[in-house]
Amino acid sequence: MSLWTRRSRIIVTCAKGIVPFLREEVLFMGFPVRSEGIADVETEGTMNDTMGLNLFLRTGHRVLFLLREFKAKGPDELYEGVSGIEWEDYIPEVGYLSVTSSVETPAIKDSRFANLKCKDAIVDRLKERLGSRPDSGPKREGTVIHLYWKGARCQIYIDTSGEPLSKRGYRRIPLKAPMQETLAAAVVLAKGWRGEGNFINPMCGSGTLAIEAALIGLNRAPGLLRENYGFMHIKGFDESSWKALRKKARETARKDLKGKIIATDISPEAVRAARKNAATAGVGHLIEFGICDFSETPVPMGKGVVLLNPEYGERLGRIEELKETYKGIGDFFKRRCVGYRGYIFTGNLDLAKRVGLRTKRRIPFFNSNIECRLLEYDLYEGSKKKQTPGSEPQ
Repeated sequence: MSLWTRRSRIIVTCAKGIVPFLREEVLFMGFPVRSEGIADVETEGTMNDTMGLNLFLRTGHRVLFLLREFKAKGPDELYEGVSGIEWEDYIPEVGYLSVTSSVETPAIKDSRFANLKCKDAIVDRLKERLGSRPDSGPKREGTVIHLYWKGARCQIYIDTSGEPLSKRGYRRIPLKAPMQETLAAAVVLAKGWRGEGNFINPMCGSGTLAIEAALIGLNRAPGLLRENYGFMHIKGFDESSWKALRKKARETARKDLKGKIIATDISPEAVRAARKNAATAGVGHLIEFGICDFSETPVPMGKGVVLLNPEYGERLGRIEELKETYKGIGDFFKRRCVGYRGYIFTGNLDLAKRVGLRTKRRIPFFNSNIECRLLEYDLYEGSKKKQTPGSEPQ
């Protein structure tokens, strides 16, 4: 049976806190969910299926296709198990190979040694069977093999993504501390925004939230801009099927949004970067950018969501200044955003108390290693009088 039509377990990894949104995406695409981890969802399918997962998933990082599972108590058994796989049927002898790993075993102290042992087993078999071998190194630009080794349990995967799916290909100018694309997509999905109503994004930075909102509102596949995936470097890759899948993705995307997307920042440099990133993503014409303080962001009459991602105050000396910023966000919500749902994405819940409004929901996320919350506020007529400094964010 061809590797491309053989069913196997597929692990889709993600950032901590995103699993519920990834799970819904996997189910929506028609795949079963076999199990969930802290930062992954397990499903099953064929190598052909991984093309669609890579193209359409918004919140996943890597799509790993299980090749083989075996026991290994030490490096020699690892080498033996890996060399027993039919690599000559999977990996071109001309190309580029890299090995990544997640290792937690007393057998070795350094995961780099496990990578090297795994790589040696692959290339030694290729040289024996084919007479030549691909170049190898740390870049994920060709065939990528992933080793999971915990205790004596070894699993060997093809990383069908190569580079993480968070690297969509549009963020050419990231600026400082950008929000990862997959996290931004999860935050937009958590708000329930699908293109209905307006999406207002003050403090837009390099534009990632607004761009992901536009892609979601259009139902446009987030992977369309990517030109390289790991599955392209596996023998049997059918380029015509991939082109047909991309064509279908483009045809099923919407052309316009029913609401407006408005993104502003006080930094001209940030707005310039956001404009360029949005243009690269093909959604620049759908986002109204502006240079202004967040409090002066235009909010059209009607309904929608307002989302701000202010600084968390990691740097010393910034906390006092940010107290006024968070208080100002509360004032902005009350003065300018009546009828909307307000959201703040923050990693500092003490600062969030300064907003002065009662939170309706507190959705946990992680931005890198920082535990964050997406705080939701209902904004209605008379909120300034009726709302009390409310419940403490948790």
